[in-house]
Amino acid sequence: MFRVTIRGTFTGLDEAGRAALREGAESYGASFTETGTFTCDSSLSAFTFRCQVPPPPEGEEPDEEGWAALRATEALEAHGYPHRVLRLAVTDMRGIKVRRKGRGNRGGRPR
Repeated sequence: MFRVTIRGTFTGLDEAGRAALREGAESYGASFTETGTFTCDSSLSAFTFRCQVPPPPEGEEPDEEGWAALRATEALEAHGYPHRVLRLAVTDMRGIKVRRKGRGNRGGRPR
C-alpha cells in the first residue's frame, strides 16, 4: 500500500467549491482513503490531499512510486477543484516496520 501526500494551492475556487470543501474537511479529517481527503487552511487557499493507493500487480510496473503518484494525482483531479501542486510525497507502507513495546515493560516503567 502507498500513502501519497500532495500539498498545493487552489486556483479560482468558486463559492460552491468552497462550501463543498468546508463540509468535506469537517466530516473526514486527515485520513488516507482511496478517493483521497483534503485538509485546508481557513482561507481555503492551501491544501493537503491524502490518498491511499494499492500497489500495482506484481512485476507490472518498474516505477511503483511513480505509478502511485500518478494514481493519486488522478484521484485529486477527479474531485474537480482547480489547483496547483506544490509538493508530492509517496510512502511505501510495505517498507515501514512497526516497533512494538515488549510485554514485560508496560508503561515504560521497569518492573
